[in-house]
Formats: sequence, structure tokens, C-alpha cells
Amino acid sequence: KIKDGQVGGLFNIKSAQKILDVQKIDIEQSRLKIPLLFGMDVIHGYQTEFPIPLGMSCCWDMNLVEKSARIAAQEASADGICWTFSPMVDIARDPRWGRISEGSGEDPYLGSQIARAMVKGYQGDDLKKNNTIMACVKHFALYGAAEAGRDYNTTDMSRIRMYNEYLPPYKAAFDAGAGSAMSSFNEIDGIPASAN
Repeated sequence: KIKDGQVGGLFNIKSAQKILDVQKIDIEQSRLKIPLLFGMDVIHGYQTEFPIPLGMSCCWDMNLVEKSARIAAQEASADGICWTFSPMVDIARDPRWGRISEGSGEDPYLGSQIARAMVKGYQGDDLKKNNTIMACVKHFALYGAAEAGRDYNTTDMSRIRMYNEYLPPYKAAFDAGAGSAMSSFNEIDGIPASAN
């Protein structure tokens, strides 16, 4: 499939040698020779592990949060990873939601500060540098407000609550220059987020 140009990116391959081997097939044997994109859930470190995002948020130290993302980016990029599916900036207020550990909790201000620090840590000041990785803000939008804490469930909320409580961390991440976003897996007002 790589030789036929049917693959644009691969996810969760870990090791510089494996990535090099696959990239070599693409560069040498595909028609267009466009380098593949390698992504991974580098959520709380790569080789060096840090506390889960919910735990990290308890420190309220944005320099430390940024530094943890910077270390993760340096380690992941050294292996050939160039894209992380992080930060997860969903505001989560229902402890039944299984993804609550991936985020920074329930406070929009704290979530916004952490979103900014994570993007800055992953992407640095120049994504062209070989020790940076592109951030992917997730899950846009309102995924953390799924009814009854059920994954892939509907979200029902007012516009005021959405703009004041749930969207600020996304805006902070985008303002910090996040290179990509992942669509949420819920619907809002009856419209699937992936088609909204």
C-alpha cells in the first residue's frame, strides 16, 4: 500500500529503525515520494514518563508542564515521530467519563493555561526544527461534556456555557499555534462533530 501511494501516515510505530525502514520504502518506491507522517499518543511522555495530564494539572506550574511536553517532543522526534495526539483539552466534569485522565480537569482557566503550555512545549518556536512535533488539540469540541459520562454520547448544552466554560482551552491551544485538531466523537445539537 505504501508503494502504491495509498498510505499518507502511520500511527503508533515506535523506534527509529522501524520508522526509517517504512519511510525508506515510501521515499524510494512510491510514485510521488512524499514523506509519510508518523503520529503517536505522546500524552504524558515518550521514553520519560510524566504524570498523566490530570495529575500534571495539579501542579499549576506552567513552566513544568511546558518542559514535560518539550522533553516528550525531543524524545519522540528523535525516534521519527512528528505528530502527537495531544493535548486533550476537553473540560471534564463527570468522573464517569473514562477519558477524564487525559485532560486537565474541570476549570477553563487552568485548562487554557495548560493547553497553551503543552502546544508550546511540543511545537517549540519553529516546527521546522528536527526536535519538535506537531500538536493535535483534541477533541474538538465539547467531547468532555458527553451525557452521563458515556464515550461517544451526545452533548447538550447552552451556547453561553459552551463559550464560557468549554471552548476557552481550545482557543488557547489554537492561539498558541497548534498545528492540527482531532474531531470529537459526539454530536452537538444533533449534528455529529465530524460533520459540523
